Amino acid sequence: MLLNTASKTLSGWGRYHPKDCAVFRPERNSELKSFLEASGDQSFIPRGLGRSYGDTAVNEAGLVLDMCRLNRMRHFDETTGILDCEGGVSLAEILETFVPRGWFLPVTPGTKFVTVAGAIANDVHGKNHHGDGTFARFVHSLELWTPALGVVTCSPSENSEIFWATVGGIGLTGVILSAKIQLRAVESAYVKVDYQRCPHLDAVLEEMESRDRDYLYSVAWIDCLAKRAHLGRSILMRGAHARVRDLPRRHEEKPYKFSRRPPLAVPIDFPGFVLNNLSIKTFNTLFYRINRNRQEVITNYESYFYPLDGIHDWNRMYGRRGFIQYQAAFPFEGRMGLVSMLEMLSEQKRASFLAVLKCFGPSNPGLLSYPMPGYTLALDIPCKPGIEEFTRELDRILLDHGGRLYLAKDSLTDSATFAAMYPGVEAFREQCALLDPQGLLSSAQARRLHLIK
Repeated sequence: MLLNTASKTLSGWGRYHPKDCAVFRPERNSELKSFLEASGDQSFIPRGLGRSYGDTAVNEAGLVLDMCRLNRMRHFDETTGILDCEGGVSLAEILETFVPRGWFLPVTPGTKFVTVAGAIANDVHGKNHHGDGTFARFVHSLELWTPALGVVTCSPSENSEIFWATVGGIGLTGVILSAKIQLRAVESAYVKVDYQRCPHLDAVLEEMESRDRDYLYSVAWIDCLAKRAHLGRSILMRGAHARVRDLPRRHEEKPYKFSRRPPLAVPIDFPGFVLNNLSIKTFNTLFYRINRNRQEVITNYESYFYPLDGIHDWNRMYGRRGFIQYQAAFPFEGRMGLVSMLEMLSEQKRASFLAVLKCFGPSNPGLLSYPMPGYTLALDIPCKPGIEEFTRELDRILLDHGGRLYLAKDSLTDSATFAAMYPGVEAFREQCALLDPQGLLSSAQARRLHLIK
């Protein structure tokens, strides 16, 4: 099959180690079908909007299949809130279409620029994991093209072994063509939020453990450069969807409408000296001081869930070298590992001003699904000399305390470390071998971590 491919330099959102890739973007389902039927022996990996931070959807050794144009919403049931859509539909498109009709996403990551297929393939989690789990919990079923079986319908009850390999399987079990997902009914486009300062790590963890159950959403910004008695000081931001009765009078008549600020943009790569230890320490200090304790603050959903989406290309703030996002999960009994990681960040001055702390609820049967009961810490770390050695030390802390890292964010770990963190990896390899015996589905990350046989 003769493909009209484009040569593009691709990376994850962190812009770490970009690769030159051949990209094929089908404009219609017929083009996708022709490609899949005549894929030959060239490897490929599906790609959505490119918001995974690492090399999950990079494939310099073959093709990258851009799925963003296959984004039809096929059916919506106003009674049940079940949306049937193609995998290329973005969370932003769902919000734009359905918030005015009284429906919201059941789970959302920190950006709305993610496709439904990407949300499933990375089994994304959000600020409500402590009560609601991951995106997979709200997927009724999905259609998956596999090299060995063709199109397969799978769900937690039908072809469940394929479903739980695909959830969190970063595109290596097949191409997610469509999905039926459950939306959440809401009365407004606003969130009612409580803000609370926590002067150190023990305070924020104890507050999360004792009172997160009282909130639908919970997340903490954490100061990763604070030391000693202030180690882990945080701003805890917890809330729920606002009801009409919660809104100021000016919003009561149009509860689903709010004023959007014009988006900002980062037009150039910042010089490397802009985001340094001093500038980030100053930002962290000001952020902590400005955010005083407040109760029942009404804010629109974009401000609460997607504060960085209002800045186009914000990843350019880290300069040409880029950054990595390192997201660690520790079980509750591994709490001291979280302390050790924060101490190492502070001591080595590996600044992160976009650090987020959350409390996870129960895990699910996904073979490579990331969340586990405990705590998760997400860090944006500028790429400076020694970054590889530094992340190896972070990996060691995780292994020593029974933790794991998130595939959607990973750029640097090795296969032995990953296998030690994920006991389901061998079962995942076996599923991939059954669904894709020729090894057509492949990525830079999959080869680095030996996720495919």
